[in-house]
Amino acid sequence: MAIKIQTQNGEIKVENDVIASVVGGATIANPGVVGMASRAALRDGVNQILNRENYGRGVVISQTDAGVIVDVYIVVQYGMKLADISSSVQRKVKYYLDSYLGIHVPEVNVIVQGIETKD
Repeated sequence: MAIKIQTQNGEIKVENDVIASVVGGATIANPGVVGMASRAALRDGVNQILNRENYGRGVVISQTDAGVIVDVYIVVQYGMKLADISSSVQRKVKYYLDSYLGIHVPEVNVIVQGIETKD
């Protein structure tokens, strides 16, 4: 499903894979975020950290009248404050989507799927 943006010159369709790539880039740019996790952790493997080509498996995008709602699944570094990491991810995802794609995002939900410890 593509997100449709109406402009004065016509309609723009942005595919979910493009949005997921932007969201993934914004997410992993945050200190304390080890990587993206799959939203189906039990099926795809709990410990699997997604690479750039698979960001779509760690991002859920839905379109509402208020704008685009984004759910982001992440793995964080042990010892970091989850509230600080989550707030940073939310701000950065909103900023990236607004500045790069012109998409209004009223809500970014951050779901921590795992914590990576140093062995």
